Amino acid sequence: MAESTKGPTAIHGRRLQVAVVTPERAVLEQPADSVVVPLFDGELGILPGRAPLIGRLGIGELRIRRGEQLMRLYVDGGFVQVRGDMVTVLTSSAQTAEEIQLAEAETALQQATRARAVTDQQLAERDKAQRRARAKIRVARRKASRLG
Repeated sequence: MAESTKGPTAIHGRRLQVAVVTPERAVLEQPADSVVVPLFDGELGILPGRAPLIGRLGIGELRIRRGEQLMRLYVDGGFVQVRGDMVTVLTSSAQTAEEIQLAEAETALQQATRARAVTDQQLAERDKAQRRARAKIRVARRKASRLG
C-alpha cells in the first residue's frame, strides 16, 4: 500500500478481496476495506456486502483502501465484477503508481496533443491517447500526496 489516509475500515470485520488482472499478468490480489473503480461514465465505490454487479471500466484511477493505506493504480478499460466480497478487475493494462514513469506519460501527452487529426477516427484516437496520458500523470503525481 502506498499512502496513508483516513477512511472507512472493514465493515463489521468483513473485507473485500481484490484481484486486478491483465492478459499478461496478475497485477495484484489482496484484501481491502473499499475499492473505487473508474467506470466509463463515472466512478463507483465498493464496500463489503455490495450487491453483485458487472460494470464497464473506463480509463482512469483505481483506488484500493485498506485501513489507513491507499493504493492507486492506472487502469485502461475492461470490466469489473463484484460477487460476494470479491472484486475482480479485468483490464487490458494496469500499472501501480510506482510503475508509471511520469516523464514518459508527460511526453505521451505532448505527442498526443500535437498529433494531427482530421478524420473522426483520428480525432477519437487522439482524444483517447490524451485521456490515457492524463490519467497516468494524475496517478503518478498522487502517489506521493497525503489525504485527510
